[in-house]
Amino acid sequence: MVLPHPLPLVPVPVSAVAREARMPITATTRVLGSSPAVALLIEAIESRTGLRLSPVETAPADIELIIDAESSAPEGYTLEIGDRAVIVGADEAGVFYGVQTLLQLLRQDDDGWSLLGADIADSPRFARRGVMLDVARHFFGVDDVKRFIDSTSALKFNHLHLHLSDDQGWRVHIDSWPRLTELSSASSANGDPGGFYTKDDYREIVAYAAARHMIVIPEIDLPGHTHAIGVAYPELVEAPVLNDNLVADSERLGQPLPVAGETYLGWGVGHSSVRIHEERTYDFVRDVVRELAEMTPGPYIHIGGDESLGTPQADFDLFAERATAIVVEAGKTPVAWHEMGSAANIAEGTVGQYWGKTTPEGTHAEEAEHFVARGGALIMSAANVTYLDMKYSEDFPLGLTWAAIIDVRSAYEWEPTAVLDVPDTAILGVEAPLWSETTRTLSEVEQLVFPRAAAQAEIAWSPKEGPERAWESFRVRVGSLAPLWKAEGVDFHPASEIPWSAR
Repeated sequence: MVLPHPLPLVPVPVSAVAREARMPITATTRVLGSSPAVALLIEAIESRTGLRLSPVETAPADIELIIDAESSAPEGYTLEIGDRAVIVGADEAGVFYGVQTLLQLLRQDDDGWSLLGADIADSPRFARRGVMLDVARHFFGVDDVKRFIDSTSALKFNHLHLHLSDDQGWRVHIDSWPRLTELSSASSANGDPGGFYTKDDYREIVAYAAARHMIVIPEIDLPGHTHAIGVAYPELVEAPVLNDNLVADSERLGQPLPVAGETYLGWGVGHSSVRIHEERTYDFVRDVVRELAEMTPGPYIHIGGDESLGTPQADFDLFAERATAIVVEAGKTPVAWHEMGSAANIAEGTVGQYWGKTTPEGTHAEEAEHFVARGGALIMSAANVTYLDMKYSEDFPLGLTWAAIIDVRSAYEWEPTAVLDVPDTAILGVEAPLWSETTRTLSEVEQLVFPRAAAQAEIAWSPKEGPERAWESFRVRVGSLAPLWKAEGVDFHPASEIPWSAR
């Protein structure tokens, strides 16, 4: 017998039908499959239930993981839970995502642990489903990043954008420019402790992400957001250009103004720039991109491009053209914030990241659309709906409000293809950024990220339309994740909009 009610899954699958019966999970439950996801499944169930399932090499088995390239679209899977559970993935990623769905169906009642019965067929809407973690304004170590990877990949995000440099600090070691980490990594915003990743640290993050089917995209923000570079190498960076907003914000927040050659402890933006007409600057960019490319198996290097408010447009255009070409020369696809679309000759194929609002302001739409005209594509990160560092409410203790106050419903009810005048095929997907001005610990990051990241995950993965692809369904389904998040130690915000489940 099948039941018509929705299954408690986020993101909502393409097709999902509940069965009446449950499948018991006990210490004698056997798991069969050659996929690395078998070990992840066994570890996840033991962590949550205390039950250690038994891997077996031959049938019979109670849970079986299978790869069949003809079974679904890339990253897709089917999951059937009846007397036994069978996941068939189109590839290793599909098996992994099938496991994440299965884990959301794990429940405890008076009879013990069991899986909710289901018949599911699923595959993603967008190929690119990303989150960003700003480790520059506040630093987060390797273990914190791994935990962030675990909790976001469980929602079927498959890209991790690491914002590795900003005015406040430089966070990855570069052999050819060692003073970046010697002199520009020790502190964070407000003078909080800093840190950096050794090359081995960075490779460890990349490998951990890859095992969970996430591609790491490193970002070095250029030509602005570069004050920290000037602390280490003053010859590369112009003197700060103070603007009225920067001065006013610094006064309002009680933060210092930037001083050339001194560590910057404030949050203000738009005051820094590398020296665009010095050839040594491009030696620097080339070396940094080369060393990052050597450590990054994924196809992308992000080179920033936002908020270069003190840089003349002609200089900005020159830098954008040369920097994107350097990334291409290194064998990677350049990614840049949408402002770089103002440069006529950015490298063909450069991917733009749109962080304007859902109703574009000023020249934002024109700049973003230029990436498509140059043979590239777009990642949608509309700030007034996707920025995870915005407050849930005016009085929420963490976050900012400059883009919007974003409650969970606002994060859910937007459409990536409706913002810009480009073909739907030009939208690679969605990325939800977490900027870290106000977050000093991973726990604080998680309060801002969850549950709103679940809303962005559903927008990026699930079909645009469907009976369960609606707020009233989502709020109930995301509430059902509470026991899972609590078991995994995710410090989510229990937003009052959501009916949170107890078990």
